[in-house]
Amino acid sequence: MRDPAGPTSAAGALCALILVAGALSLARSVFAPVAFALLVIAVMWPVQSRLQAVIPKALAAATSIILATAVIAGFGYLVVWAFSRVIRSALNDPARLQAFYVRTAEWLETHGIVLAGLWAEHFDARWLLRLLPEILNRVNGAATFLFVVVIYVVLGLLEVDDAARKLRAAPGREFGRVLLAGSAATAAKLRRFMLVRTLMSLMTGVLVWAFVALAGLELALEWGVIAFVLNYVPVIGPLVATVFPTLFALAQFASWQTALTVFACLNLIQFLVGSYLEPRVAGSALAISPFLVLFAVFFWSFLWGIAGAFIGVPIVIAVLTLCEQHPSGRWLADLLGSPDDGKG
Repeated sequence: MRDPAGPTSAAGALCALILVAGALSLARSVFAPVAFALLVIAVMWPVQSRLQAVIPKALAAATSIILATAVIAGFGYLVVWAFSRVIRSALNDPARLQAFYVRTAEWLETHGIVLAGLWAEHFDARWLLRLLPEILNRVNGAATFLFVVVIYVVLGLLEVDDAARKLRAAPGREFGRVLLAGSAATAAKLRRFMLVRTLMSLMTGVLVWAFVALAGLELALEWGVIAFVLNYVPVIGPLVATVFPTLFALAQFASWQTALTVFACLNLIQFLVGSYLEPRVAGSALAISPFLVLFAVFFWSFLWGIAGAFIGVPIVIAVLTLCEQHPSGRWLADLLGSPDDGKG
């Protein structure tokens, strides 16, 4: 006989997942900073642990917090510097933008699309007035988000040792053991993930800078920095990092052939580094199904926006690593791991 509880339990699990996803989305201002803070704590804890061996705990925590804050601030500065330089360059050359607009409008009109009508309908002065406050709100939101992340990091780094001691002494020893082992393994994988991602992003940025400089496209250094920064966001980041330089190449060279060549070469760089070199450097320890990576990026982007696109893959790594620590969840880690895990 069929088990009547099977469909019921499956439906209950699906409803629970939907409710959890809804709660995560509605409370993104609470959960997203916590997720980022846990990632920073996982990366910075070895630094603090080594410092605690030679200096007081409070001073070690303060040093690691300053280092983490400096890295985050430096990353933010690179983003603002590169994009502001690109925007300023575009605004300082209105003649080129006008020529690009005219060529694009003429080409679209030959295919039945009247760009002037669309522009007049959707992009007027009122639209610009509404856009500026939105940009300011996004900037203020990002600053608030980073401030909350820093607060969580400060409190978390001060309580890592106490939390580990409480888990070891908890009445449910098995739960504490699984959580401690899973947390340690997750932290190690996240550190490796961030190291590999940083090295590959740096390589991508250097290659993009070198190619753009050789191609004669303006703002070579800025495009390299943008490629470096956006490479931290899987799938979406590399796509954006290739589209923008392509549009600028189209405006600068006034040639579709040159723009397509730039687009193809930039995508080739992204493919060789991201799809060929990075999996070999990361190894099987970070192997995840490509389908799961794509799903994680879009799912967490849907829940938390750009922050979700960045943190989605680390969250999946953490969940799968925790599942590996207990027999009841190991099947899920095996199922969603890379297809190459069982080879050679």
